[in-house]
Formats: sequence, C-alpha cells, structure tokens
Amino acid sequence: ITKAMQMVATSKMRKTQDRMRAARPYAEKVREVMAHVAQATEKSASPFLRNPAQIKKVGIILITADKGLCGGLNTNAVKLFTEKLREYRDQNVEVEVCTLGQKGLVAANRLKVNVVSSAVSLGDIPQMEKLIGPLTGVFNEFYHEKLDAVYVVYSKFINTMKQQPTFEQILPLSDRDLKVESKYPWDYIYEPS
Repeated sequence: ITKAMQMVATSKMRKTQDRMRAARPYAEKVREVMAHVAQATEKSASPFLRNPAQIKKVGIILITADKGLCGGLNTNAVKLFTEKLREYRDQNVEVEVCTLGQKGLVAANRLKVNVVSSAVSLGDIPQMEKLIGPLTGVFNEFYHEKLDAVYVVYSKFINTMKQQPTFEQILPLSDRDLKVESKYPWDYIYEPS
C-alpha cells in the first residue's frame, strides 16, 4: 500500500511541476506587461497605480495547502505571515486577510485576524470559479480605497526539498518594483481608453 501511495504521489508531483513550469513564462510575461503599463501610465489614470501617503489598512492574501504532511510548505508561509502581521500591528496598521487553503484559514483564525474571504478544498487543480469570489472582494476594496495595499504570502517552489516563503506586494502596482529589462521595444494600444 505504501509503495502504491508513493507512486501516486510521485505521479501527481511530476504533473504539478510540469504545470508550474508551463505557467512560469506566462506569469513572467504578465509581470513584464504590468511593469510597462505602470511605467507608461500616469499615476492618476488608474486607482491600481496610486501610492497612498500613509498606509493605514492593508490586505494580505495567504496561500497555503488544505492538508498537512508537506514539510515546511505551510509552516514557513504561516510563520512569515505571522511576522508581517506582528509588524503591521506594531505600526497600528489594520490588516484584512483573504485565505486560500485550509491551513491558512486555521492559522488566521488562531491569530484573531479579520478574515474577509476564504476558499478551501481547492484540490490538486484549483478551479478559477472558486478563486474569483474571494479575490475579487480584496481587489474591490483596494479599488474603492478601503485598502492602501495588497500583499500575497505564498511558498515559492525552488525544488522538491525547498520552498521559499515569499511576501510580495501586488497592489498598488509600482513601476519601481516592476521594472524589467526588455530586449525588445514595447508599445501598447489600450482599449477602451
């Protein structure tokens, strides 16, 4: 039974790694396009480019797995989240959390954080329909200036033995944070204006 379970886990891991490798170029290109947009657009033209003078309230999207038994994957992400939460509380910054994954939801509830939305039981291949709702709430709050910044905490896959906990700002878009060197000239036509 153990050998069969190991073979199934190995097969799932290989498929997941293949999907991740296929998605990385897309994610990098999206980041590059966002950088170009941030560099080319006036700061007042989009609420997603605004930089508040003072940060009073932030949103954090905490991404973890639904189950355990995966080494430090969940533990390290929750530990980083806890450190950042402590920093914000020391600065009297209010924090709202959107959790993706059961382990993050449990940790956020244990830390008595305001969980505004969550998604659990996402499975091996998360469906976009389950993610849109919880994430849209956070982005709408930023759009309507109820949040000053939105961050994401997740475990970045390095290899099967190492996943690096990462804390990354996703809103507001910043040309300083998103600067990329491109070997080709770029130009975009925006529709509608």
